Amino acid sequence: MKKLLLLLTVLILFRDLNAQDLNARVQILSPQLQNPNERVFTVLETNIRDFLNNRRWSADPLQAPERVDCNFVLTINSWDGSGAFKAEAQIQSSRPVYGTNYNTTVLNINDQDFDFTYSEGQPMDYTDQNFTTNLTSLLAFYAYIITGLDYDTFSKNGGTPYYNKAQLVVNNAQIAPNGGWKAFEGLRNRFWLSENLVNKIYAPIRESLYEYHREGLDVMSTNKQKGEKAILNILPKLQKIDKQKQGAMLPQLFFTAKADELVQILSSSSPQERIRAYNLLAEIDPANIPKYEYLKKVK
Repeated sequence: MKKLLLLLTVLILFRDLNAQDLNARVQILSPQLQNPNERVFTVLETNIRDFLNNRRWSADPLQAPERVDCNFVLTINSWDGSGAFKAEAQIQSSRPVYGTNYNTTVLNINDQDFDFTYSEGQPMDYTDQNFTTNLTSLLAFYAYIITGLDYDTFSKNGGTPYYNKAQLVVNNAQIAPNGGWKAFEGLRNRFWLSENLVNKIYAPIRESLYEYHREGLDVMSTNKQKGEKAILNILPKLQKIDKQKQGAMLPQLFFTAKADELVQILSSSSPQERIRAYNLLAEIDPANIPKYEYLKKVK
């Protein structure tokens, strides 16, 4: 009996150690530092990658092809030579499009408050129940956001459990001295990202994620017109949200990831549909109007 219990324990530990929901690539850059200690950055890069890839972030066991592709590019702006780093991070995630070799960008965000402390050999401790370090909280937050967004693209509101966990990370981090976790620190930070994702006001945007990917992109390989129509049909929903909540973070997050792709997809639509799309996009996402101008020019 004892041997059986020991075997079960080993199997459970082995499963957890090999749980891998993310396929994260990590790169650390330090262009502003003179003669940095490359070993420190190499070790840090490896530890961050292992932290992201060797933990279970979702409730479902995922096969290797189902793991979520993502990139974390950390730019170290200053380092005290010991353990304090001031940094920013570019974080991207993608998912495959059915019937193609194409991967579509789901998240593309720049976090300019990615400051942390880390010393070589320091364990990467993390628990959902408490704040331990800013670095592991940052990584866990984005791991849950990436996981939630991926689930939302495959099933309506599938990402809810992971956005709730991301919000728990934010709540725990209210005691942190680092920026980006609090409501009063601006309208485009981690607090507001998690708030938008669980706020029912923005539910149509999350539904649009599903419609854009499952009813739009995933359909286009077999029925291009049907897929394009589904994508066009989400724009009025986004327009309605924009009128209600101008300057909200979630709509901007969507268009940061999708502006170039929207132009590529809609450029083959009829002239009438292209003009309709341009007018909606120019109103909803004025920051990317130069990109959308192509929809008026293409023949």
